[in-house]
Formats: sequence, structure tokens, C-alpha cells
Amino acid sequence: MARKKKEPECPAGSPAWMSTYSDMNSLLMTFFVALVAMSTLSPGKFQQVSVGIQSAFNTMPPGVLTGGRSISQEPLVTSNAGVRQEILRIKANPKYKGKITVKETNQGLLVELKNLAFFKPNSAELTSEAKNLLSDIGAAVIEHSTNPLWVYGYTTDLPLPSDSIYPSKWHLSSARAASVVWFFVHELKNARANEKVTEVMNGQFDPNYWYNPSRFLAIGVGDVPVKKAIDEKSNVIDKKLQAIRQEYASGQITYEKLSIEASSLNAQHKKIIEEVRNSYRRVDILVKRQGE
Repeated sequence: MARKKKEPECPAGSPAWMSTYSDMNSLLMTFFVALVAMSTLSPGKFQQVSVGIQSAFNTMPPGVLTGGRSISQEPLVTSNAGVRQEILRIKANPKYKGKITVKETNQGLLVELKNLAFFKPNSAELTSEAKNLLSDIGAAVIEHSTNPLWVYGYTTDLPLPSDSIYPSKWHLSSARAASVVWFFVHELKNARANEKVTEVMNGQFDPNYWYNPSRFLAIGVGDVPVKKAIDEKSNVIDKKLQAIRQEYASGQITYEKLSIEASSLNAQHKKIIEEVRNSYRRVDILVKRQGE
């Protein structure tokens, strides 16, 4: 009787073709997920992907393990060429000299608009001069990014008139921030739509997309910042006054010298307070980072 031929044992693990097949399926799934994710393209997110790809090909990609910062943590708004170039162009205009300051913060790009009568006294009504500046700055930050925009309103420390419609500085500063947002999503939106009527008709410019109210947040900070700034400046002057009074008490200076120094410091204090108050005649626009 013939003996049965012994079948060879199967090698341990999956066959080589199965690993290759699994890798192909994973890559295909990743590819189609990427296509779906980019079907509704966000310029901000596209910028993040672009920066990530460039970092991967040019240098070592950023990450926690390599001691770098993740893509979502990078201040992409501040490196946005469109926003930065537009703001710098507007800032270079002689009529806006000293009225625009740009700062990079942990939250995003902060554009400070100051040294200008933005509102009528004790009111949230924008002046024509303020609307001119807000039109230029607004078009730059709104139409060159899709990032959220936070608008801050301020007041001075001076008391409100007895007949004011605002019960507090919080109400007034909030109304001022809201007036700026309202100007952006209505007056500026309509003006830009009329200026770009051809692009709107051709579908190249969608005002509803860029001037979407959900992008904006109006924040009233009251008179807290200006009071804090005034207190800091006043404390410096008070310490100097105490020092010269101690010198007089110890006989180091005469009463005439004391009077001259005290008068000079009081005048300096008055000037500083006025400068601080003027510095809070302002509107701040924070271009938030994507994903925050």
C-alpha cells in the first residue's frame, strides 16, 4: 500500500501578498478621506496642510517628539502674506500714521486702531473718519482669511452723563464693539459687493461667505483697562512725590524746591493721564487662529 505524501506545513504568519494588499487598501482609504475632507475647502485649513507638507519635504516635520510646535499651534494668521501685506500697505498711508499697530499674540494677530475719534462723545455711533479706516482694515482682515474676528470696544474712565442711555461703561463699550461688527457685516459688505459686482456675478467673490456674521464676536471691556493703566502711571508719580517730601522732611531740600518739584510732577501726572485716556479712544480687532 502506497504511503500518503505528507503535505508541506504552511509558514507562520500571513502571506506576503496580504500585507501588500492591506497597505494598498489603507492608502486608498486615506486618499478618499482626504478628498472628502477637501470637498469644502477652508483657506485657513488649506494653509495648515500646505505648511505641513512644505515642512515635511524641506525639513523635519514639526511635532512634540522633535521638540517643535504642532501645525495647529503655529501662528499661521500672522504669516498669511495677504493679511500682512494689506495691513502694512494701509499702515504706510500718511493719513493713518500712528493710528495702526499690529501685534502677534498667543491668540492671533491683534490689530490696534487708535488715536482717532472712532465714536461720537459718550455714544456708540461711528464717525465718518472711523468708517474710512475700518473700511480699509476690515477688507484686509476679512477677505484675506477665514479666521474668527474678535472686536473689542473701550471707554475712558470719565463718568457718563446723567442722561446717558447706557447704564454703565460695560454697556457703552459693548455697544461700540457691536457697532463696528454691524458696520462690517452690513455697510462694508454692501460696499464691497458693489465694488466687486463683476466678480460677484461671475461667482468669483461671495460677500456672504467672507462677511458671515458667525465669524465675528463683539466684546466690551468697559473702563477696566484704562483705569488699570492710569493707576500704574499714578503710582509712579506718587512714589516720586513721596520721595521728595521725605527729602524735605529730612532737611535735604528747601520748601521752595519741594514746591517746584511737586508742581512739575503734578503737571506731568496730568499730561500722562490725558495721554492714557486718548490711547483708549480705540478699537481692537483680533484675528484668531484657526481651530481656536
